[in-house]
Amino acid sequence: MKRRCDALLLAPGAGSDRNHPTSVAVEARVAPLPVARMDFPYRKAGRKAPDRAPVLLDAVREQAAALVASAGIRPARLGLGGRSMGGRMCSMAVADGLPASALVLLSYPLHPPGRPDKLRIEHLPALRVPCLFVSGTKDPFGTPDEIEAHAATIAGPVTFVWVEGAGHEWRRRVDAVAEVVADWLAGRPVPERLG
Repeated sequence: MKRRCDALLLAPGAGSDRNHPTSVAVEARVAPLPVARMDFPYRKAGRKAPDRAPVLLDAVREQAAALVASAGIRPARLGLGGRSMGGRMCSMAVADGLPASALVLLSYPLHPPGRPDKLRIEHLPALRVPCLFVSGTKDPFGTPDEIEAHAATIAGPVTFVWVEGAGHEWRRRVDAVAEVVADWLAGRPVPERLG
């Protein structure tokens, strides 16, 4: 199978920045694929509270355009994703029409912890690109059963990899997760579970 994208944009979770260990590890592992690790405007301004979704989505679109231009690729050959909120914002931008060839959704925040009634799924049926979900089996933002059930509405092909016993972070398994992302983007098979 051919490579799923010609460049990759990675967005961070709400509480971190472009230097989160997972993003750094993914960039190193997918080399020489061009990668941009972005920061959202509130982080650049030194604030801790995330901007509202329209501002976050505009930032994703701007960074995607910049990476497409710097890598010299067609917009439809860009892969996007990231951790938690960053992956969610990338998926929302793609659902809203941003060209892409793949989505990498790490620790996808299906709902706030303890609030399974507050689902963040409205945009999922509009996704038509291949999606990779990598989450811990004990992630309070969504169980494997919840994520699989709601991701079934995604029109594109979906791959799930579950990190055994991990919560929203997977500290000692960062390299294994990066390996999964690299293999999936390269079109190689990936395991259903990481021990």
